[in-house]
Amino acid sequence: MEKNTDKIKKMVRKSYAKAIEKNAGCCSSGSCCGSVSQPKVISKKVGYSDADMNAVPEGANLGFGCGNPVAFSAIQEGDVVLDLGSGAGFDAFLAAQKVGKTGRVIGVDMTPEMIAKAKENARTGDYANVEFRLGEIEALPVEDRSVDLIISNCVINLSPEKEKVFKEAFRVLRSGGKLMVSDLVLTRDLPKDLKESVDAYVGCLAGAVKKNEYLGYIASAGFQNVKVISEAGYPVDAMFEDLKSAEGAVASIKVSATKE
Repeated sequence: MEKNTDKIKKMVRKSYAKAIEKNAGCCSSGSCCGSVSQPKVISKKVGYSDADMNAVPEGANLGFGCGNPVAFSAIQEGDVVLDLGSGAGFDAFLAAQKVGKTGRVIGVDMTPEMIAKAKENARTGDYANVEFRLGEIEALPVEDRSVDLIISNCVINLSPEKEKVFKEAFRVLRSGGKLMVSDLVLTRDLPKDLKESVDAYVGCLAGAVKKNEYLGYIASAGFQNVKVISEAGYPVDAMFEDLKSAEGAVASIKVSATKE
């Protein structure tokens, strides 16, 4: 019998594949932490500059993020950076510009269509220092202690096994490595109908957990210095209509942590 976690992953994979194939929203509401129809509008709202958006290949920015993890990650030239849930490659390409020719960026995504699009974008933009690997963030296709810095943008909240994600992140980081994540968390419980909604899960709401629970997963994986860099309310009406009952229940946070 198929496990619930497997069903969720299949649902998310199918929805994000649809976004690539039809250039339409990931779910019937037209949203996956953003909107494909207006990616630049969404991206600007969550912290990307016009320069950021103009610096990547056309089609790399799908507007699915809820923050800009590259902007606060202090990436250094020569770093090896891992992007969890790299999508079409937006954040990976921005990171690649910071690591330079001596560094490397690895993007991991579980949707084959996203990986294919990201690889196409890399070829178009002539990014020799970026590679994209098909795989799940709960079981990363990355060697132990091989990465200097991990970024992720509005993806971990989609995982039904968040504890595994952070344990895997800890495994692949070198000592002294850093985790820099933008994500959605809950400030209170969601209404039952929304919590059980397929669209809400793909739209990054139903899979979200309380902030303290989220931070607890990071700490229990072994990370030190877990800090919320910033926190802001997230407008759920940008994702779904008629959600007065969920108003104020979702926050966008930027979190940093280190592996000692």
